[in-house]
Amino acid sequence: MSKPLLHLKSIKKVFTTEEVETHALADVHLDIHEGEFVSISGPSGCGKSTLLAILGLLDAPSGGEYWLNGKQVAQLTLAQRARIRNREIGFIFQNFNLIGDLTVFENVELPLVYRGLPAGERRQRVLDSLELVGMSHRAGHLPSQLSGGQQQRVAVARAVGGRPSILLADEPTGNLDSTNGDAVMDLLKDLHRRGSTICMVTHDTRFARHAQRSIQLFDGRVVEEAAGEHTA
Repeated sequence: MSKPLLHLKSIKKVFTTEEVETHALADVHLDIHEGEFVSISGPSGCGKSTLLAILGLLDAPSGGEYWLNGKQVAQLTLAQRARIRNREIGFIFQNFNLIGDLTVFENVELPLVYRGLPAGERRQRVLDSLELVGMSHRAGHLPSQLSGGQQQRVAVARAVGGRPSILLADEPTGNLDSTNGDAVMDLLKDLHRRGSTICMVTHDTRFARHAQRSIQLFDGRVVEEAAGEHTA
């Protein structure tokens, strides 16, 4: 098998407050290959969010190795991590994290502005991404003028616009009703069929089963791994 796109070896995360140590992650091993759709689930406090923060280079592990696209990234500087996040990782958050005074188009464009892409290329990527998620007709609207499901679609467009190596989805259906949650899940499965690599954290076992591979965390450790229902 080819080298994994993402490789974690013996990852640990310890939080220390007032001389109390909390072991959020303990000896986590995980490989994700290009084109996979992986879900990570488990009870509240099991380490899901901590693991996703490390995968997204929003936090650094206390120990272990993290390789992304063949590069050691666990102990990079803040500036180096920010640069890789902008180019290699697309984020989809539970709370959408759209900027309220920017239009849909501008929200999707913003990460590409930070990357320094020329205006023409930015515009085409934004239009392509909005078309992909079925939101082209809302390009000039503000987030407040959209439903929750529509805001999440815009967030997905923003994530894929940078053409990242991997999409990290943090409870992407958590703030949606069941109908909109199913629609966003269908969108993620469609992106996977088109070739996207996706790692999704969810507490909802119904959605976890839609992934190609399902990983269970408990007390900061991987305790179970199983094939999901979804195939490319």
